Amino acid sequence: MSKPSVPLHPRLLATPPSKPSSLRDLVSRSKHEFEVAEQQPTARFTPSTSDDPPIPPIPQISPNTVLSAPNQDQHEPASPSLAPVDPAEPSPPSPTEPILRQVLGRRRRASNDDYGPSAPGAELTEASASRNISTSHQRTAKRRRADDTMLADNDGAATSNGASRAYSNGKSRQQTSPSSSANGTQKPAVSTNGASKPRQPETYLGHDREEVTRILIQALSDMGYHTAAQSVSRDSGYELENHTVAAFRNAVLDGAWDDAERLLTGASSSNGRQNQSSNGLMLTHDADRNLMRFWIRQQKYLELLEQKQTPRALAVLRNELTPLSQISSRLQLLSSLLMCDGPEDLKSKASWDGAYGQSRQVLLSQLSKSISPSVMLPEHRLAVLLHQVKESQIGMCLFHSSAESPSLYSDHVCDRRNFPSQPVIELDDHSGEVWQVVFSHDGTKLASCGGDKQVIIWDVPSFRRLHHLADHDGGVGNVAWSWDDSMLVTCSQDRFARVWNANTGALIKTLERFQEPVSSCVWAADNESFITGSLDRSRGLCQWDLDGEKVFDWATSFRVEDLTASPDGRWLVAMDDRNHIHVYNLLTRDLEYSIDLRTRLTSVSVSADSRFLLVNHQSGVAELFDLASKEHVQTYTGHTGGMYMIRSAFGGASESFVLSGSEDGYINIWHKASAVTVDRLAGHQPRTNSVSWSPTDPCLFASCGDDGKVKIWSNDEWLRRHSQEFSRDSNGWHGQPMD
Repeated sequence: MSKPSVPLHPRLLATPPSKPSSLRDLVSRSKHEFEVAEQQPTARFTPSTSDDPPIPPIPQISPNTVLSAPNQDQHEPASPSLAPVDPAEPSPPSPTEPILRQVLGRRRRASNDDYGPSAPGAELTEASASRNISTSHQRTAKRRRADDTMLADNDGAATSNGASRAYSNGKSRQQTSPSSSANGTQKPAVSTNGASKPRQPETYLGHDREEVTRILIQALSDMGYHTAAQSVSRDSGYELENHTVAAFRNAVLDGAWDDAERLLTGASSSNGRQNQSSNGLMLTHDADRNLMRFWIRQQKYLELLEQKQTPRALAVLRNELTPLSQISSRLQLLSSLLMCDGPEDLKSKASWDGAYGQSRQVLLSQLSKSISPSVMLPEHRLAVLLHQVKESQIGMCLFHSSAESPSLYSDHVCDRRNFPSQPVIELDDHSGEVWQVVFSHDGTKLASCGGDKQVIIWDVPSFRRLHHLADHDGGVGNVAWSWDDSMLVTCSQDRFARVWNANTGALIKTLERFQEPVSSCVWAADNESFITGSLDRSRGLCQWDLDGEKVFDWATSFRVEDLTASPDGRWLVAMDDRNHIHVYNLLTRDLEYSIDLRTRLTSVSVSADSRFLLVNHQSGVAELFDLASKEHVQTYTGHTGGMYMIRSAFGGASESFVLSGSEDGYINIWHKASAVTVDRLAGHQPRTNSVSWSPTDPCLFASCGDDGKVKIWSNDEWLRRHSQEFSRDSNGWHGQPMD
């Protein structure tokens, strides 16, 4: 099939034992071995030396008040608000502050009462095991010589003077304490001649014992096991928080602002400096006390306004906030709140939910970023670490195809046979080249469009034809689903953009005619407007409402060949015909930055987490960028480009893959993190134009090409599960299952 030759066409781009000497020796040795069998050293585990996994996005702030600090990586809201910001340069530390004696989560020294009375030489364990053993038995226990060599006091293989011992697996000859570990996974504490107290090892399989214990205490409390948490704290001697940290937390959450500031004033710093009256609250090395005071006083000010105590609020603004801030615009915003009509107006203008909402918890979260985690743990720390473990294992799974969260009981791996690498259905309703396929956000529909001037909406997973949108006078190069999937915008070479009801297939609105073809479209986050990209320089980038009225014109001087927007509503990315991508803040409509990639581009797309931008090159390269940092993240190679629009996309479980069409007709799939080629599939002839992975089924994606076909890709299991959907007499279904 010949290609159009019109320039800037939407399709163009733009050792053994010694023998005993006598029977007496044999008997003596047998008795000895029975007595000291449990004294042999216990094998130790070797800690893992694997690298720490990368840190993922942190959970949102919980509305519940827990015995830990809120998470320190909470994202700032996209819209303007009174979330704490830096009103001035950080205050330098005082040169007169003395050297810090670091105050961490302390371990309490156990008193003699904790262990109970015991006979000389009785072994003392941390859980007071000797309390349950009679002293008469301890006196009758004989001390035996094992061989010609006696154990030194610090040898960990034996206990002298007949100390009572803890046995495992039911092999005990003596009564044991419930605190003793079963299954041989823990060595009993060692006491030599009654001269020393037992000590736990400083580490737990290579990890700091205090850190692990405090995290466990926090996790038990988070899950509601408060008695268990108290027991672990009591037995270990570690506390989750010291009294000062707990007092600071309560002061913030209870609105006791004077108490909070007093505790902040007495806090020490982890950089080695402290105040003369250090109280146990430790700040990070870069903490700015004045900034923290500003946040506290701002909350105090807002709560006074909410209570309609305007004179007191004004005094706080003038005497407490103004001396701490050098950002006049911030003070002006706070001053303007004095004119609010009431609490609801205040909350709206300040983007603040009041004293009895989550504002105090948000404040504590912000303050905790400046408090050392050694004294105040980040919120839900164990859950965060477990999440990181799962994300790391998913990231290393080359064929990840499961939507379920991995189990913690075993290492995660996906079977290669479950990867969607075989065509299961072929749809042939189009009469010409098919240029794009796009799944709806809920995964229940698939739209396809192309050079035959029609758009087809398919049901998923039956892939019966639902609607046929045929009112176009030219090829359709792009379609865009609204975020709720109720509407669809089509962009045609006939220089019109049309809005359709995706549920009925009815035409809702046709925009005014452009001077050049409409190349692309994306929806705004409000679902009430959309943005078009066009080869028409006079209206290259415009926003429209559902009535077809222009809402905003970016007045660009370049032709827009492709558009993409982030699901969070923040980013809008336009690809022009001169090797550039232009990144806009969709909330403010300001241009954030532009990048010259020095090659012709064929498509752009944003990941579901709104973090990454994927750019396909005409040269047969796809690049991954971090939208916020502008940094290049990864490069994918192996496919071929050309003069026509070749689209790439994210997909798979957790969007673990990048896939792309190709000029040579193949479909290339890469592991997103490593850029390793996972599969290369023969797709369409002569070229594969577009690919789309189902956002709800990790084992399903679609492709289309110049052969006029739409192919559905999955695995044998998917085909067996949906075989009943593929009866030939289904109304409107013209595809066929593929062997």
